[in-house]
Amino acid sequence: MEQEELRKIVSQGETSKVQFKQKLDNNDSIAAEMIAFANSKGGIILFGIEDKTGTVIGLDYAKLQETGNALANIANDFVKPQIFITTEVVELDEKCILLVSVEEGTSKPYKDRNGTIWVKQGSDKRKLTDNNEQIRLFQQNGLLFADELVVPGTSIEDIDTDRIKEYLEKIGDSENDLPPEQLYKNLNILNNGRLTLGGMLFFAKKPQKYRPVFCIKAVSFFGTDISGTDYRDSEDITGTIPQQFERGMSFLTRNLHHVQAGQNFNSTGILEVSKIALEELLQNALTHRDYSKNASINLLIFDDRIEITSPGSLPNSLTIENIKFGNAVVRNNLVVSFSSKIMKYRGLGSGVRRAIKEEPSLLLIDDKDGDRFIVKIPRHG
Repeated sequence: MEQEELRKIVSQGETSKVQFKQKLDNNDSIAAEMIAFANSKGGIILFGIEDKTGTVIGLDYAKLQETGNALANIANDFVKPQIFITTEVVELDEKCILLVSVEEGTSKPYKDRNGTIWVKQGSDKRKLTDNNEQIRLFQQNGLLFADELVVPGTSIEDIDTDRIKEYLEKIGDSENDLPPEQLYKNLNILNNGRLTLGGMLFFAKKPQKYRPVFCIKAVSFFGTDISGTDYRDSEDITGTIPQQFERGMSFLTRNLHHVQAGQNFNSTGILEVSKIALEELLQNALTHRDYSKNASINLLIFDDRIEITSPGSLPNSLTIENIKFGNAVVRNNLVVSFSSKIMKYRGLGSGVRRAIKEEPSLLLIDDKDGDRFIVKIPRHG
């Protein structure tokens, strides 16, 4: 790192990616800092900077060697699984600063030797104790899928047998004669007498009885501002995922304009926005949202655009450019499996590409800070 770049970083103080340390005085504390960075978005620790004031203190040669060796041992022995760090000495104001870089980890969650998980919160770190947040860290490493977890309080009595019959017909297994409980276990709908989250979202009589916010909040506003108080239509769209998809599309079609494009005068016309694009994007929102977050999908219609907001930013190292090229990371194994058999969903990572082909001016936003994914589709009517 160049001197001027380091000077700028120091002048801006501690952040979620920068920590100051005058010296290494506590191995467990430094391990916690490393773990917080590895479990979050990575960062750097600067040794030789007074953390309260940002004053450049510097380290002499002996301290640089001693600190560098100690940091390597901490990364190996105090962090589970071990992480790899890089160190660099940069001279600033004729004083030597030891810069330690910690990359975002690929084996989350990282823990200290006592089993504590640390994450960043602003310029500080905190212990991770919330179950849903821990689930998200496990999800990021592919160690756990939220839709495979059982839903407390559910039972075989919550299953809608008519939906099971329809599903078996779709997959060509309608002659199955297994006992119901064994069949549901084989289909990953039931586990230890409780419905899996994925099973509940597709086959329960009333999914929102146990997860009220796993629905679509749909509003059609007057104007272009979400803060407006006047709206044309509003609906909390509930039911199974296939039902939410159908009802969500119904909300869109009744609130968007239909335009004549050479059809017969008595025709209803063509939807002002590509129906194919809307189907793909709404299915993606329902299928790929983060089900470890207790939040709804928002479907908002404004005079100039449509917005679909899903809980959870893109998982792992997936980027907007990745998904434009058809790359995908499965966050919900069961939901994807059921969707590919019941709905129009193809599960090949091609949905966004089809939507962009239909509506080239749509905007994709991966909001990491807000932990959500937003699609904005301009209206043409």
